[in-house]
Order: sequence, then structure tokens, then C-alpha cells
Amino acid sequence: MASIVQAVNLVKQVQSGGQPLVILQDVSFAVEAGESIAILGASGSGKSTLLGLLAGLDVPSSGTVFLDGVDLFAYDEDERARLRGRLAGFVFQSFQLLPALSALENVMLPLELQGKPDARAQALDALQRVGLTQRSHHVPKHLSGGEQQRVALARAFVTQPKILFADEPTGNLDAATGEQVIELMLELNRAQGTTLILVTHDEALARRCGRQLRLSAGRVLP
Repeated sequence: MASIVQAVNLVKQVQSGGQPLVILQDVSFAVEAGESIAILGASGSGKSTLLGLLAGLDVPSSGTVFLDGVDLFAYDEDERARLRGRLAGFVFQSFQLLPALSALENVMLPLELQGKPDARAQALDALQRVGLTQRSHHVPKHLSGGEQQRVALARAFVTQPKILFADEPTGNLDAATGEQVIELMLELNRAQGTTLILVTHDEALARRCGRQLRLSAGRVLP
């Protein structure tokens, strides 16, 4: 089976107080289509930086990432954004919902950006799958944290992405709500065959994924 994500000798270095600070050092690994993988590590180990590079949201100092066979960093920023729009969904710790839009409108947005004619029907179906049909016309401030994250999941999965990138998706949720969100994410992962790449510091959550990748001081542990 072909790798859908492949990191090749990724290095990320920034200037800190006039000195070079290495955040990631020579990171290489591959993720197969349909796999669920958790990226683990202590705070500051480079997890979120790595996720940003894998998604092409950030640019490496050296090395590259192949996303569905395409060399991400052979593209400019606009081309990378188009590729992300076609291939990827995102779930963040802070939900990243647009506050002025209802749950339904938030979920419709990526479909409308793709010019889909049946955006409303697809978005309603996605909200039903995450159990939020009754809350579809509420704006985010009238939803609980768990409900907001379920809207974010519906939005991420509604375009049927090949890859879902999730950065600490349960970080702002209590344990019980976080468990519900993870169950839902893994269920959608299985149902759609979506590849799931998840950053977490939660060992129990990481064990729910098919594979764990551990980072320490910017390197992947063997």
C-alpha cells in the first residue's frame, strides 16, 4: 500500500535570541492510507511543529513532505493551500469555529468553498452523524466545548478528506467529553477510511490509535 504521508529528513530551525534553536532534527517516517497514528511527546518536543509541517502550514528548514505522492514544498503557499483543501481536514484544540456562523453554516463553509451545490444537505447529514441535529442553528458561544468540537469534527469530515490532522483535539475538554470526541473521530476514521494523524500528550488516547510515534527533543524515538 502506498504511503499517503511521507516525511523525509525534516529539519526545523529558528532563531532564538540570536542563536539557532533546532525544533525538529532529521525526522523521517511514512503513514499508510487509512492508518491512525498518534504523535506523542512532552511539551516542547516539537509535536505541533511537526503536524504543521506535515500539513504544509509551515515550511521546513530542510527536508520535505510528500502528501498523497506530491512534494508539498515544491509548491508555493497558494498551491499548498489548494492541495490541503482537496486532501485534508483539520481539528484543533481551540475548535476554530467562526463565531458569527451557526453550527450548520460552519460545517457548510468548506463545501461552499469547493462549490458543492448540495452543501446544506451534506452539512446537515454530517451534524446528524455527530449527534447535533438539534443544535444546528446555534452559534458557537451557545454550544458547550464538547459540542463545539463535534461541530469541528463534522466540518473536518464533511468534505470526506483523505487525511485528518488533529492537534490536541481533547485538550480543552473534560475526560468524559474528550472520550466521546475521540470515539467519534475514530469511528469516522474507520467509516470513511480517512488517515488520522493526531498530536496528543494523552497516553490513553494515543493507545486508541493504530500506531504511536514518540518525539523527544525534536527527534523520533526508535
